[in-house]
Amino acid sequence: MTDHSFQELLYGKGAHVDPIVCLEDVSATVARRKVDGYPHSIWEIVWHLNYWMDYDMRRMAGERPPYPEHAQESWPSSAGPASEEEWLSQLRRFGSLLDKLMTLSAADRETLQRHVEPTHPSHETRASTVEAMLWQTLVHNSYHIGQIAMLRRCFGVWPPKRGSDTW
Repeated sequence: MTDHSFQELLYGKGAHVDPIVCLEDVSATVARRKVDGYPHSIWEIVWHLNYWMDYDMRRMAGERPPYPEHAQESWPSSAGPASEEEWLSQLRRFGSLLDKLMTLSAADRETLQRHVEPTHPSHETRASTVEAMLWQTLVHNSYHIGQIAMLRRCFGVWPPKRGSDTW
């Protein structure tokens, strides 16, 4: 992309919290916790983000993965990781997918403007170029990373060790 806004926002510049910093010091125990009245744990949100980043990366690569029949399919079946290693595995996957998004955002103009085939009728009603999908993925991530920051505040584990806004 010709301007660097996407690259900056993907890793938390400007008004966005850095997603890696937001997650890197969260333990599996904290990732499993829930707040009364809120449906998801941090674990579930990260799993959901990984699901959709992988799904969209596959679409942008020309694959046609089946669209989930129900939204629930894009959320894990458990509220938390069974172990610290399972949690760390999800975090590594998250970082890897962010890196792939960053790499793709630096592609040439022809690649970024390539049409991405719809896999669901709702895709036909919005822009579906690689560039548009990258922006949609960034916004989806930002929305959920904000939820994670709020959950961390509720659990009393904010700010992250490397720091972040505290107001």
